[in-house]
Amino acid sequence: MRLKFRFLLSCSVLAVSLPACFSSNKNQGERLYTQHCSSCHGDQGQGLARLIPPLAGADYLALHRAELPCLLRNGQNEPIVVNGIRYHNVMPGEKGMSPAQLTNLLNYIENNWGNKSKPRTIREVEEQLAACK
Repeated sequence: MRLKFRFLLSCSVLAVSLPACFSSNKNQGERLYTQHCSSCHGDQGQGLARLIPPLAGADYLALHRAELPCLLRNGQNEPIVVNGIRYHNVMPGEKGMSPAQLTNLLNYIENNWGNKSKPRTIREVEEQLAACK
């Protein structure tokens, strides 16, 4: 009986702690977006006319999931098509972000403003970064 109580107590503590871990990651993703991305892509990921592509409801995110960590790390200087519209503006890279930061940023972008994607792991992002050209 005593062992069962300890197990239940441990599970309760874990259940209370886990949401805080996940929410701080989400908060970090939001902070990183605000700091590094929102000045161009907008507070709500809406982009800027035909100059800067939207992130909100962007088909590009799902179609190029494996490439996004490299795009964030190295920037973009090639034409891309988002929701049927061609964009060709330079996007600077974020070489100083750790894989954990990139993971949190991508999880934030890919699960806000109408975007729905499975959560990324740091390991997934690290493997995708290793494949960068």
